[in-house]
Order: sequence, then structure tokens, then C-alpha cells
Amino acid sequence: MIEQHFTTLAEQARRISAAAPVIESWARRLAEVLEGGGRLLACGNGGSAAEAEHLTGEFVGRFIRDRKPYSAVALHADTAALTAALNDYGEQEVFARGVRAHGRAGDVLVALSTSGRSQDVVAAAKTAQELGVTVWALTGPAPNTLAATCDDAVAVDAASVATVQELHLCLIHALCAAFDEATGVGSPGAEEVVG
Repeated sequence: MIEQHFTTLAEQARRISAAAPVIESWARRLAEVLEGGGRLLACGNGGSAAEAEHLTGEFVGRFIRDRKPYSAVALHADTAALTAALNDYGEQEVFARGVRAHGRAGDVLVALSTSGRSQDVVAAAKTAQELGVTVWALTGPAPNTLAATCDDAVAVDAASVATVQELHLCLIHALCAAFDEATGVGSPGAEEVVG
């Protein structure tokens, strides 16, 4: 079983490598947004929430080499705000409320959903578009509602939720590396920080 998981993961990783041009274009756009004072928002449920927080953490902190911090918010990470929105507005609105609070025209929202059908994530994507926020999705197999709602999406065509999430993390790291390159951080001579 373990061997089969790694075999499937390797096969899917080869397939998803075709998304490299999309991730590179996202990185260039995100560099323009964040260098211009804009913000990155991210949301997801469960494992996707952890990956959304991983993504924003790489921008507030750093990926590989030292650089300035950028404004990045995981919409679930403020427990008080999240639970207040859940209590007052219902589960479908929890992330949409955060988008209304933090999102401005020109910002970017990265929405993660292994099914592509998470109603709270889809609602956040729709709200973001109403505000003029660019919306990108990382999802499981397409077609799905979230991918169809967003400005652009990378769909991992894997049957296993675990494989989808593992490849989403690979895509997040690829986005961070491409972002650093787009902002000149990954260039020769840039100081690497060893933790």
C-alpha cells in the first residue's frame, strides 16, 4: 500500500509539472501585486486550511533566502474573527466575510479545495471577484465549481485526497520559488538563510 501511494504520487507529480507555466505566471503577477503594496489572501478547509496558512507563512516570513516580508493573510487563522463570522453569518460566509474585511481591488486570493466544491471557499472566490480581487484556485479533479468560478486554476487529477493535498503543497512551494526569482531574491549572490 505504501509503495502504491508513492508510485501514484510520482505519476501525478509528473502530470502536474505541465502546470509550471501557470505557476510562473501567477508568481510574476503576485510579485507585481505584493511589491506594489497589495495583499495575498488564502483560504481552505481542513488540510487545505493548513496549506493556505503554509502559503501565507512563506510570504510573511521567507521561503529559502532572506527577503522583506509581504502582506499575506490566511482567512481562517484569526480564530475569534472566524468563529464570530460563523456564528453571525453562517458557515458559507466565513471566508467571504474575511475577504470583505481584508481584500482590496488588485489583491490576490488563493483558494484551496480538494473537492472543488467547498461552499465557503466558492463563496469567498465569488466575493473576491466582486471586489476586483484576482482569484486563483488549487483544486482536485476538474471540472468543479471552484475552478469554474476563479480567474485561473490548477486542478490535480488524482483520486486520493492525500495525493491532491501533497501536490498542492508542491505547487505552493513552486509558486514561492518562482516568486522569489521574480523579485530577484533567488538570484546568485542572494543570501540563503539556514534554519
